[in-house]
Amino acid sequence: MKLLITTLPDRAQAEALARELVEQGLAACAQIEAIHSLYRWDGQLCSEPEQRVLLKTSDAALPALLAAVRARHPYDLPALYTLSPDWSDPAFAAWVTRSCPPPR
Repeated sequence: MKLLITTLPDRAQAEALARELVEQGLAACAQIEAIHSLYRWDGQLCSEPEQRVLLKTSDAALPALLAAVRARHPYDLPALYTLSPDWSDPAFAAWVTRSCPPPR
């Protein structure tokens, strides 16, 4: 199981992307939370509200999930990174794997 994390500029875009990815079976589920980001971009210090999206997927579906997120993401350089849980409940991990079969 992998956890893919990204950020989007607002709730509507975060929810639309998350819904599409779950409907397509690329993510088993998505969690969306409001955050505030401070970062340097083009030499300027930026301070912006964003939405963090955590997507739970299978190892096999991760490449297709990444491609789909990249293709639909509104940012020029989206934050995309994965976490690999040290442990997860076996039944939960099995559900994620069943929910995100390898793309055909």
